[in-house]
Amino acid sequence: MLTFALASVGSFLAFEWPPLLRKIILTLLLAVIVFRVVRAIGKLLFALSGASGIADQPPSVFESDAARRFWLSRISIIAGFLLFGWAIVSLMPALSFSNEVTRLAAFLFGLGILVTAVEVVWRRPDKPAPLVVKSLLTIYLVVLWSAWVAGLLGLLWLGIYSLLLPPLVRGVGDVAQALATRAQRTGPPGIVLSVVIVRGARAAVIAAAVAWLAYIWRIRAAALAGSEPGAIVIPGLLNGIIALLVADLLWQMSKALIAYRMGLGPKDGSNVDELARSGRLRTLLPIFRNVLAVFIGAVTVLTILSGLGVQIAPLIAGAGIFGVAIGFGSQTLVKDVLSGVFYMLDDAFRVGEYIQSGSYKGTVESFSLRSVRLRHHRGPIFTVPFGELGAVQNMSRDWVIDKMTLNVTYDADVDLARKLIKKVGQELAADPEFAADTIEPLKMQGVDSFGDFAIVLRMKLMTKPGAQFTIKRRAFMMIKKAFDENGIKIAVPTVHVSGGSDNAAAAQQALNMSKAAELAANKAPVGL
Repeated sequence: MLTFALASVGSFLAFEWPPLLRKIILTLLLAVIVFRVVRAIGKLLFALSGASGIADQPPSVFESDAARRFWLSRISIIAGFLLFGWAIVSLMPALSFSNEVTRLAAFLFGLGILVTAVEVVWRRPDKPAPLVVKSLLTIYLVVLWSAWVAGLLGLLWLGIYSLLLPPLVRGVGDVAQALATRAQRTGPPGIVLSVVIVRGARAAVIAAAVAWLAYIWRIRAAALAGSEPGAIVIPGLLNGIIALLVADLLWQMSKALIAYRMGLGPKDGSNVDELARSGRLRTLLPIFRNVLAVFIGAVTVLTILSGLGVQIAPLIAGAGIFGVAIGFGSQTLVKDVLSGVFYMLDDAFRVGEYIQSGSYKGTVESFSLRSVRLRHHRGPIFTVPFGELGAVQNMSRDWVIDKMTLNVTYDADVDLARKLIKKVGQELAADPEFAADTIEPLKMQGVDSFGDFAIVLRMKLMTKPGAQFTIKRRAFMMIKKAFDENGIKIAVPTVHVSGGSDNAAAAQQALNMSKAAELAANKAPVGL
């Protein structure tokens, strides 16, 4: 491509041309060079988009050869109509063509662009659209062509931007992402480079679109030198767009770095301090991200207003007074925010830890400026304002001690039971499944009490937080099996009713004797 351009320019400069012929050749040569550049850029972009190699992105619409050939040919046709039409129409007055013929030629070239665009709407192979959508797009294109015929260039370009700018920005972003991925830079430098490439490419497209629209509308500073409001508002709007692009770049860069840091888990073999630091960062970074978003948004808005000529000093002072009034009127909100700050400073809990506060308990999932989200172990989510937490019971720090009781019958050998429980604890501590989570193995502390129906034995187990439940369940199964094998019975409350045939006969005899005595007394003569 570069060779062709240099050869063409060199051949043109090597000869002396008549003025009219020089103008014709120069105009057509410029159109040919730009046309070749457009085709070369299209081929490059389609190749990069079709082979992006991004694993977590959906397949590109240009991955098929048919789609790439279709779009490249249509872009070439539209560029041909546009460039060669411009060249021919601009040369026709110099060739003594009338204005009517020149306008007719421009009309025909524009009609060719319209027909090609409508054909793209109805025959595009990558995303078949419903009939209603195709019809509406066709009407929209006809309206844009009518605006061009009527000379409403500002309205024409607004319509073109609304139709083509969003997909163009996405496409350029995808290509930039592919280039950033091929750079194979990892870590924070790679993240910053990727964000700068992707967001910078998108910002460049938007800036170019805004500059061209400004040129079309003739809103340059020189054109508005005599209009004081225009000289302030128009540059202010352009500066505002630049401020929004810069704010977007800073926000995307900050968000990507924070997400990268949150995604880094603790390394294998990390000590307790490193694990605590990692958990603390995962807890504080989301809050910092929210505060940073508010700060960037506020600074951007103030910058745009300042560029538009608005005095922001009274706004800042008024915002301070308004903030004090809001603080008095929303004490609960202020309490929630300040309570959250002090909870974070005290390192009361972190993301991933299981806490309980009053009737609320669950695993900490995320934070906002005023509340914490707790996932209950049965599934429900509690969104609890910081001001309502109060005293927090953290069940996921350092270690836990689980104390258990076991009832055995009074004829059980307590010393043998102690040895069996100790053996079970040692086996569990040596088991690879539980060894990493066991701090002190299960052991019997002694006889806790003598109950109505059993001797109560007390046991203790020290583990990492959350592991005590699994180890305790396995320990009970092993203790039951060991007790059964050694004749130790686990006591349960029972009701014993005893009786025998001898006692029943004696009671019946006593009852008969009582009845006989009563009968004899009734038959005795009166007066004896």
